[in-house]
Amino acid sequence: MASRVTESYNPGMSRLPLLAITLILAPLLPAQVPAAPTSPAGRGGRGNAPPAINSCEVASDRTVTFRLRAPDATDVKVSGDFVQGPQDLKKGDDGVWTFTSVPLNPAIYSYNFRVNGVSVLDPVNPAIKLGERTSESIFEVPAEKSAPYDMQNVPHGTVHINWYESKSLNVWRRVDVYTPPGYETGKGMYPVMYLLHGSGDTENGWVTVGRANFILDNLIAAGKAKPMIVVMPYGRARQDVYLGPAPPPAQPPDPKAFENDLLKDVMPFAEKFYRISAKPADRAIAGLSMGGGQALSVGLNHLDIFHSVGAFSAGGGMRPEGLETQYKDLIADPAATNKKLKLFYIACGKADGLFAGSQALHEMLVKHDIKHTFAPSEEGHVWRNWRNYLADFVPQLFR
Repeated sequence: MASRVTESYNPGMSRLPLLAITLILAPLLPAQVPAAPTSPAGRGGRGNAPPAINSCEVASDRTVTFRLRAPDATDVKVSGDFVQGPQDLKKGDDGVWTFTSVPLNPAIYSYNFRVNGVSVLDPVNPAIKLGERTSESIFEVPAEKSAPYDMQNVPHGTVHINWYESKSLNVWRRVDVYTPPGYETGKGMYPVMYLLHGSGDTENGWVTVGRANFILDNLIAAGKAKPMIVVMPYGRARQDVYLGPAPPPAQPPDPKAFENDLLKDVMPFAEKFYRISAKPADRAIAGLSMGGGQALSVGLNHLDIFHSVGAFSAGGGMRPEGLETQYKDLIADPAATNKKLKLFYIACGKADGLFAGSQALHEMLVKHDIKHTFAPSEEGHVWRNWRNYLADFVPQLFR
């Protein structure tokens, strides 16, 4: 019997669980904390505390000024996906270190400070990208008009936080589930996309920094995507990071461990508690980086279960010279493969270290007449690409 603990978040609800607020609204919080009024000296007051600073200020010309108060530091740098390599901050007489970037393209970016060689989060920026190994502060450079990942004035779906007992792994794990607007008041079945995160992220990555729920909300409201359920499991075959230290991994590791959890535990759990269609034509699997490799491995080896597959900057050790062996069953009968595959989508940035693998996969599929879409883009292995890939992939599903 399946075990379940769940919390939900909907932007229209008046009472929100604290954990849901923290995880779902983090990317929406302003990148700065407004200066707090200085309290009088005395019991409970701030006394002579220095004034608050704007630690990550986005200017109208799209430059970003970073500030960190560290009067005793001797070296402060800032790094992130907005710049190539660490950048030195300059110390002011007031002990505040400062650096201003060049104008940036509209997007969401991540960064960390490095103080005397130690990496730290921005202490006054509440917008944080949580990760397995490291976390990063984030900020947004807004565009003149709303981006596909921005919260807009449209009906919003709900993100449910579920805990389930994985029988195949013998551990407790978390899975986040997005249900579209109108789900709670409806009765029908919905198609489903299993959306997988990358290495270093957790199951909430596609919501907190990827903003998958807002992308779906906006596409559904515009009539560009069918209402669907999105299931986002934890991609490592071990206990969830939020439940404490992970138990020792199996030796040698079972290469099928994640696949078994997904097929034998996550999918039955999701289909039991949510109105999910069990038709293969109504199932998609997609992911980024590590999750993209998992989507290829699980999806292409189980076309009887998934008829749509999306690989964004796919990892997983794709070697150009070994692809025909790796996917020998897929290319053995192209007509049968094409009959099952409703959508096969591959995207990667040309500056990404994984681009060669995606391009080689595309060329191999062309050689063997396997229908697919190849969408190369600019830039590298960054979230701003993956949000765009999701916004491009979703409207093509379940048509």
